[in-house]
Amino acid sequence: MDADVRKYIDGIGSEHRPLFDRVERLILEAYPEAGPVLSYGMPTYRVGGRKLHVGVWQHGVSIYGWGTDRDAGFSSRHPELLSGKATIRLRPQDAADIADDELRDFIRAALAA
Repeated sequence: MDADVRKYIDGIGSEHRPLFDRVERLILEAYPEAGPVLSYGMPTYRVGGRKLHVGVWQHGVSIYGWGTDRDAGFSSRHPELLSGKATIRLRPQDAADIADDELRDFIRAALAA
C-alpha cells in the first residue's frame, strides 16, 4: 500500500475507523486488485476506468465517483444518504442499518466494467 494512503488510513479517528474498514473490506473482497491510491486527498479504489473515492469526514464516511446509473438501486432505497450528485454520506448509525450484502452490491455495481 502506498505510504500516503497508509498515512491517511492510520490518521482516521477511532469513531470512524470501523466504518472505513468495513467499506474498504467490502471493496477489496469484491475487487482484490483495487488496492487504493491517494486521489483528491483520499483513498481511491480503481477497477479499469471506474473508481470510488472513500473519504472520512466529521459525519463519517463519504463515497464518491460512482455513476447514479451504477448503484444497484442503493440511492433509490436510501435517498437520505445522498449528498449532491453521486455522493453517499454514511454516518456510523446509518451504516449500522445497512447489510454488508447491500453495500457490496452497490460497490460491485459502481466498479463493474
